[in-house]
Amino acid sequence: MTDIANPASLFASAEEWMAQDPDPQTVRELQDLLAAARTEGQAAAGARQELADSFSGPLQFGTAGLRAALGPGPNRMNRVVVRRAAAGLARFLVAKVGTTSRPRAVVGYDARRNSDVFAQETAAIFTAAGIETFLLPSALPTPVLAYAVRALDCDGGVMVTASHNPPQDNGYKVYLGGRATDDAGRGAQIVSPSDTQIAAEIAAFDGIEGIALADGGWTVLPPTGGPGSIEDAYVDAVTALADPRLFPSRRLKIVLTPLHGVGGRTALSVLQRAGFSDVTLVEPQAQPDPDFPTVAFPNPEEAGALDLALELAERIGADIVLANDPDADRAAVAIRRPAGGKWEMLRGDEVGALLGAHLAARLAAQAARDSADDGGARTREGAPPAAVASPAVFANSIVSSRLLGRIAEWHGIAHRQTLTGFKWISRVPGLSYGYEEALGYCVAPDLVKDKDGISAVLLIAELAADLLAKGRTLQDELDELQLAHGIHATDQLAVRVGSLDLLDAMMQRLRDNPPASFGGSPVESSLDLALGSAELPPTEGLQYLTRDGSRVIIRPSGTEPKLKCYLEVVQPVDGADELPAKYAAARERLDQVLEDINDALGL
Repeated sequence: MTDIANPASLFASAEEWMAQDPDPQTVRELQDLLAAARTEGQAAAGARQELADSFSGPLQFGTAGLRAALGPGPNRMNRVVVRRAAAGLARFLVAKVGTTSRPRAVVGYDARRNSDVFAQETAAIFTAAGIETFLLPSALPTPVLAYAVRALDCDGGVMVTASHNPPQDNGYKVYLGGRATDDAGRGAQIVSPSDTQIAAEIAAFDGIEGIALADGGWTVLPPTGGPGSIEDAYVDAVTALADPRLFPSRRLKIVLTPLHGVGGRTALSVLQRAGFSDVTLVEPQAQPDPDFPTVAFPNPEEAGALDLALELAERIGADIVLANDPDADRAAVAIRRPAGGKWEMLRGDEVGALLGAHLAARLAAQAARDSADDGGARTREGAPPAAVASPAVFANSIVSSRLLGRIAEWHGIAHRQTLTGFKWISRVPGLSYGYEEALGYCVAPDLVKDKDGISAVLLIAELAADLLAKGRTLQDELDELQLAHGIHATDQLAVRVGSLDLLDAMMQRLRDNPPASFGGSPVESSLDLALGSAELPPTEGLQYLTRDGSRVIIRPSGTEPKLKCYLEVVQPVDGADELPAKYAAARERLDQVLEDINDALGL
């Protein structure tokens, strides 16, 4: 094991790494870093710190797979780390499926640096291990890979992507399917104990010696536009979701941006095939570019990420802005707010509620059409459909708004809460729709058992066009939902720290000194999520509910050294004329709760 506090041990580990690294680029990077670290002065100190971090690993494999900055060393994403991950996953799949039956796996990749190389080497290692392997033909969205896992009846799937992380990062996301998991997990991201089992197989490889790579033998799937194209199959399946017999209007002026990611062509194809012909791409962001040159951070949630799209929408008089993150598993929506006329991005919880209400209306319309009885369908102004037994199930994570539960109850639809992450949401039995506040939406779990930003933007467009045809807007629909169920206002606070130890200390501070109130309302109940419950398995986090219905959840991030705080306040509304004042009151209460969280954390 490398002693990162001992320069001699650190330098020796770096030399050993260079001897096995097959990538000339990372070898050169490590040579330069090592040379700088062996000098004196401030530059040497910085190089030694970078070297120490690079070798403080190994990079931990978990339910999110792998994700880190590109570079040399066991704590970075590189060909050595990926080869070990692929070999360990291959052993896991062979053991799961059995040596007498050949496992099947599919590998996809985005347009980030080295994604194609990592994917090709994964395919070569899988093939050498006896796995029948399919490789996507080009850089494609994560939902296409997730769709392919089930469409090709595969036992495993790998997507090489870092989603919306900074340009210097890459990652390795793992799905299970077929014979490698149970029905609930078929086509979904891995959960425990699969993650620890795969991690153990990876750890069995001390380096890459002995990991075989086949010269060929895997199947590169047909390109888009060719017979058997998996992207075309996905586009056809998603397009079919927008049934014009239920919601026929397609008049909507759309601005679409993939934020330099791989979703632009696929999302545009889906929208156009579904009948949305008036779609304008944000040209500077239309093509995949691993440098993400027009944004400071390629995440639609980040301030400024949608500036170009909003400017274009204002210039051409668009009705809506739709955006995907770089691997297109998340979706963002921006509208012109009536108060002030400014273009603003909707919060994830707002889009989650809108999609939930729309999908409930679709279910009712479908049932009415199937029975030729229009009296059972909900109208925008009328009552909900009769509360009859429905097989539909809606779900969202515990840190997402409780408004979806109110909407589901009003429509007679079952609702479930899960732990954070689509690896849990997608496993809800009978799931019809699920979302989480971080812009993730699963509107068609039978097609993609994960969040899918492309199918989500299609159904948002369908809803917006239907409302526009009736002289209404998404804001009108949001107002109606808040009027019916109370204003559910949400916000977040993220506290970045220098080490994971500090996160533990902050959580312990809250346990030792629990807050008595938030926003002036006494805490009536608290729940230590680490203890688990009848509904949820254990997870690190604390939940507080106050007398006035406010909710605060505080938990460590699963992927970054930061503490995440999720706030929700509920403000009853008696009439439409009260909405502006009640929205302002809800915002004021959120600000008060934020101040109290800072005090509780000692910030």
